[in-house]
Amino acid sequence: MSLAKGEYNSKQKAAMLLIALGPEKSAKIFKYLKEEDIEQLTLEIASIRAISPKAKEEVLREFYEMCLAQEYIAEGGIGYAKQLLEQALGADKAVEVINKLTVSLQVRPFEFARKTDAAQLVNFIQNEHPQTIALILSYLKPSQAAQIIRSLPSEMQSDTARRIALMDRASPEVISQIEKEFEKRLSTLVSEDYTTIGGIDSIVDIINQVDRGTEKNIMENLEIEDPELAEVIKKRMFVFEDITTLDNKSIQRVLREVDNHQLAIALKGTGQQVKDVIMSNISKRLAAMIEEDLEYMGPKRVKEIEDAQQKIVNIIRKLEDAGEIVISRGAGDEVIV
Repeated sequence: MSLAKGEYNSKQKAAMLLIALGPEKSAKIFKYLKEEDIEQLTLEIASIRAISPKAKEEVLREFYEMCLAQEYIAEGGIGYAKQLLEQALGADKAVEVINKLTVSLQVRPFEFARKTDAAQLVNFIQNEHPQTIALILSYLKPSQAAQIIRSLPSEMQSDTARRIALMDRASPEVISQIEKEFEKRLSTLVSEDYTTIGGIDSIVDIINQVDRGTEKNIMENLEIEDPELAEVIKKRMFVFEDITTLDNKSIQRVLREVDNHQLAIALKGTGQQVKDVIMSNISKRLAAMIEEDLEYMGPKRVKEIEDAQQKIVNIIRKLEDAGEIVISRGAGDEVIV
């Protein structure tokens, strides 16, 4: 296959670049690629019989431009990169290069806000509509979003949390408009496809990092406004594997409330780290009994294992509510010494 200017796709361009760089440099690049990528590139290289000088020049130029853009983005973000690329390549070419990178690097909108102190963001967005606040928080780091949602009036906290959880997709036009109003100095560059934002994972990450008081306020109001959503979020906020984050005294207190057979079932579906932590916090005799139970235990349905794990999680929540154990959360928690 002979390739002339403009007749190649991304895989062919990657193969052409490796050919142009030569075997020594290409071999070094292969060390960082996945096996399936190496296989595909090898097939592409083998199928190329000749490359026109113009095609080779175009591929090398594009590679240089992409590397330049990545370097600028790493130094100062998209706005900074766009500004420098406009000076180096012209406005149209700069937009073209940045657009390619926003897809390949999955650059998220509100990138400038992710680099801004949360305390400054609070003053800027606290008077916005709750839906706008929810959209912005969905794009921030969980630690930033947690600090902001903690600073909102109590009546807005659960409303904003609910909006984040129920958020699914937002059109590029809406995101672009809000971002431009939020930061007029930075032009947004989003793909034409709808962008996935918010959702259960997003709000769980945020709630896990707020203080206990804020968390209780959000959850208590959600239980009234949307009980089903509250239950889904509650189940995701502390999973069984998170027991490894508890201190030994708390783990021992939890295990005193757990049925030994249920504990064995819960351990059947977990990793070695969780098993080691739990075994190190029970007596040798009990550990031996559980090991024997696991050895002779027959196959278990996934649901049965998950139910056993959930019972232990419920015990942990109950003991935390009673003040008998402490789960490490956001910066708003009191420090116990």
